[in-house]
Amino acid sequence: MMELDEQGRPIPPLSGDEAVTLLGFLDHQRATLAWKCSGLDAAGLRSTVGASTMTLGGLLKHLAFAEDWWFSRRLHGHAPAPPWNAVDWGADVDWDWNSAAGDTPEQLLALWQDSVARSRSLTAEALADGGLEHPARRPQSDGQVPSLRWILCHVIEEYARHNGHADLLRESVDGLTGS
Repeated sequence: MMELDEQGRPIPPLSGDEAVTLLGFLDHQRATLAWKCSGLDAAGLRSTVGASTMTLGGLLKHLAFAEDWWFSRRLHGHAPAPPWNAVDWGADVDWDWNSAAGDTPEQLLALWQDSVARSRSLTAEALADGGLEHPARRPQSDGQVPSLRWILCHVIEEYARHNGHADLLRESVDGLTGS
């Protein structure tokens, strides 16, 4: 049974194999984002800090895109799925961030949750077919092929970096603090 902290986030295991440890830390980071975005209305998800245009809603949509990009597109080589398949990224390279203001909190949360669920399933599939060494189907622009291990570490880093932003954004909305 997974142990939870005071915010209801899974605590990464203190012992376990490499895959269990990596997945534990990724789930903790995902739960941190969910906690930082929980209970907010549209105005709360659109709030900014200082000169930055970053919002919690933008973080949800961006990380939904990152989940799909790394686990579906890169790891498994799947074609872009909605809504990413209809985006003109050349017209707006920050579409995921910018378009979040037009989405409801329910839409943003559902998009992110669906992306996380797909990523979990695709990760389990890759682990069953080669483990952490499972190579991505789509190489990087320089031709190098990351492993599932590398992708998991990268996505953990992506969440950890953006959860720092989420801390500041949420504190500015209603004073909620904690890491």
